[in-house]
Amino acid sequence: MNAIPPDPQDQQAREGLISKGDIPCHIAIIMDGNGRWAKERGLPRAAGHREGVNSVRDIVEACGLLNVKYLTLYTFSTENWKRPRNEVSTLMRLLLKALRDEADRLRRNNVRLTVIGDITSLPLEVQAELSDAIQKTRGNTGLTLNLALSYSGRWDIIAAIRALLRDARAGKLPSDDVSEEVFAGYLSTSSMPDPDLLIRTSGELRISNFLLYQIAYAELYISRQYWPDFRRAQLYKAISDYQRRERRFGLVSEQVGAQAHHRTS
Repeated sequence: MNAIPPDPQDQQAREGLISKGDIPCHIAIIMDGNGRWAKERGLPRAAGHREGVNSVRDIVEACGLLNVKYLTLYTFSTENWKRPRNEVSTLMRLLLKALRDEADRLRRNNVRLTVIGDITSLPLEVQAELSDAIQKTRGNTGLTLNLALSYSGRWDIIAAIRALLRDARAGKLPSDDVSEEVFAGYLSTSSMPDPDLLIRTSGELRISNFLLYQIAYAELYISRQYWPDFRRAQLYKAISDYQRRERRFGLVSEQVGAQAHHRTS
């Protein structure tokens, strides 16, 4: 299945969002519900994962058209390794196939692929395909598609602390110099801004160990749609909801209004 082709209604919906001028710079998505989608249809769980790949393709295309700068997808968590061996094997095969099938499409569409997580724990064949896809797209300047693979927020924080301590012991980082900004520079997402909008599909109300440090001020949006049913129309609803919110970052409304007035005056 190919991504849903652009049509006049879709273009109108996109232009309506863009005209409001508040498209999230970085969207992060917890892609949940593949197994339940398949179960409700009497299908094997693998069918849900396969259909979920089509949702990824459509959301990536839509984000590119909306000029979203970063899209981080929670693709495979460190906890997912605990799933039944046959399901993990299926997920790795699907990941391998998706990378082979999509790398050239990403390159043509000016999408840059990056990855965060404990990549060394992935099968060697997957590591090689990832490296090849990243190399093919490294010169692209549009949307950055960031895959969280064998990733968890706690893993990210612990890895950052270990790196920070190594630098401190080597005399590269005085302990008095550690700040929020310095610490963020040791996280796997150091090259990108924190997420503005975090979307979770399937209606579950939890973060599932995803980007724990980075989503401190992200706007949360919960969709009842399972991931295989989450396409660009649902993404537009999430962004529209985001645009109606006032992001205060600990301030009061009057302060936010004064800052906005100062920026535009």
